[in-house]
Amino acid sequence: MGKLFPLITIFLLSISYSIFAQDGDSDKDVSTCIESKIHFNEALLNYRGNEASENFDLKYYRLEWTVDPAVNYIQGVATAYFTPNENNFIALNFDLADALTVDSVLYHGQPVFANFVDAFLLKVDLPQEIGTGVLDSVTIYYQGAPVSTGFGTFVKGQHNGTPALWTLSEPYGSRDWWPCKHDLNDKIDSIDIYVHTPEAYRAASNGVLVGEWQEGNQKVYHWKHRYPIPAYLVAFAVTNYVYYSDFVPHPEGDIEVLNYVYPENLNQAMIQTQEIVEVMELYNEISGRYPFAEEKYGHAQFGWGGGMEHQTMSFVGGFNYGLIAHELAHQWFGDKVTCGSWEDIWLNEGFATYWTALTTEAYDTPQAWTDWKSSRINQITSQPGGSVWVDDTTSVGRIFDGRLSYTKGGMLLHMLRWKLGDDLFFEGIRNYIDDPALAFGYAHTIDLRSHLEAVSGLDLKEFFVDWFYGQGYPSYQLLWDYHNEKFFLIANQTTSHASVSFFEMPIPLRLIGDTQDTLIRLEHTQNGQLFEVALPWEVKAVHFDPDYWIVSAGNTVTKSPIDSALQRNLQAQIAIRPNPGDENLEVSILGERLWLERVRIFDASGQLIDDRSTGHSMSEKWDASAWPSGSYLIFVQTGEGYASQWWVKK
Repeated sequence: MGKLFPLITIFLLSISYSIFAQDGDSDKDVSTCIESKIHFNEALLNYRGNEASENFDLKYYRLEWTVDPAVNYIQGVATAYFTPNENNFIALNFDLADALTVDSVLYHGQPVFANFVDAFLLKVDLPQEIGTGVLDSVTIYYQGAPVSTGFGTFVKGQHNGTPALWTLSEPYGSRDWWPCKHDLNDKIDSIDIYVHTPEAYRAASNGVLVGEWQEGNQKVYHWKHRYPIPAYLVAFAVTNYVYYSDFVPHPEGDIEVLNYVYPENLNQAMIQTQEIVEVMELYNEISGRYPFAEEKYGHAQFGWGGGMEHQTMSFVGGFNYGLIAHELAHQWFGDKVTCGSWEDIWLNEGFATYWTALTTEAYDTPQAWTDWKSSRINQITSQPGGSVWVDDTTSVGRIFDGRLSYTKGGMLLHMLRWKLGDDLFFEGIRNYIDDPALAFGYAHTIDLRSHLEAVSGLDLKEFFVDWFYGQGYPSYQLLWDYHNEKFFLIANQTTSHASVSFFEMPIPLRLIGDTQDTLIRLEHTQNGQLFEVALPWEVKAVHFDPDYWIVSAGNTVTKSPIDSALQRNLQAQIAIRPNPGDENLEVSILGERLWLERVRIFDASGQLIDDRSTGHSMSEKWDASAWPSGSYLIFVQTGEGYASQWWVKK
């Protein structure tokens, strides 16, 4: 069994992300896994997709590319088969950068008019109308030196003095080097790729290598892929690769893992890639058989230290355990089922992050699993805000925010697992990725939610409102007591961001006695909630969330006398007025035999605003004129117990 080394947190370009590693280059490998997906050319970040292309469906592409890895240049012939979605169809729009030259466009062997209507949109006029659902095709001949946006749309590099060339198109880069339909609503049903390159090199790409042959001083490599694929996952890489295969046993037939590796890294790679076997075996068990098993899985080494989950062949800078586990997980989450909007990128990256973590749970020590969860919670709560939902898809840095799309997205899945339980959670995930309406297509967050609700019978609307759309995290203030063979708990919560007033979550507690302990689960639905649990042995200590199920921080657990009968009445005997209020706040005792001993006031982010010891006061007043508008938690200690209420400042 492979062992995973301790977690390393990487901070790069204000994007934090961490993953398991096995070698000294892991910092570079991991950070670039995100870095290589970020394009910093601000002029390109406003691209949202070509809405005009929604009037036709792509069925098939034949792609022929001639490249020399020593030269930043591409000659291409792209034949697109399509069917119109509307009548009177007379023109097609392709996403393509005008930095490339379109030599000609042929329709039924005859040239047709085509022109760039903007910097990234090629319009092809047809000589006649085509009816709805009629299969037809056009062929585009083009060439040029692609302008590579950011970290890798079309990159000429080298290794050990040898030229290398690779592509990396997520999220908006395909149009930089080939004419495509770059949206998230229409996968190409199948593709054939032909790469022409000098004979000293090999070409790696999607699908199965069905042929290679000599043409003069060039080699031609024909890759065939017969699964639906989005434009951004189409890729190729060229250099002097050596190659070998690992095989993953499976009852339905062994699955090939084809590795294209730099010659100087062959010996190390052959050791490291063997670990993909146990990773894929785990993923096959929990996610279903590798979705492209009829073709292959593979790795192609390229010049960035991270990785990109190109369908059936991930491009990776190295072969450390965490990186290859992450990219393999994407073959289910990102490739088989692809996010239908960059707003939902967590359906790709959150799943890949959490599935990588499941290899730690399965194969490493319990302490390593605990360390992973605690460090992820610390990373998420290092800032008070931020949602898993991407509210600005024009910012590629926001799409691939490591703290939010990756880590918080992964922990959102972890919390769903806690809420549903293992059996229902994994059943719901399997139903989601096997859904005929989603498999080899696109999905949105509501699709995942629907499948989890269907298997569990739960209404998860509030959960997703809080944890997916909402920002921040809760901080718990827990008071507990034990007497008369009962455990008592009063649970309160403040939140780090005003977008969420309360996170409804079942809370786990470990109750510890002199010679025994137990784990309990309490459904926390409101502040000031009182719980009673019959327990025949005395509780001496309480640990909140000992197994790190909940993203939270700044929690307090305090032993304090709790009279359950009094507590039920205590809330009604505390007056907070006016509520809502403006400049003045008054907290008063209505009961005859009670008094205020201490009043603590927290804002909605959980920050302590005031902590006043009051002696035996019956009423206390505050000047709140300088306080920002919002909600405040008033936490009152009396001579006979505790109570809390929310006060709203207008």
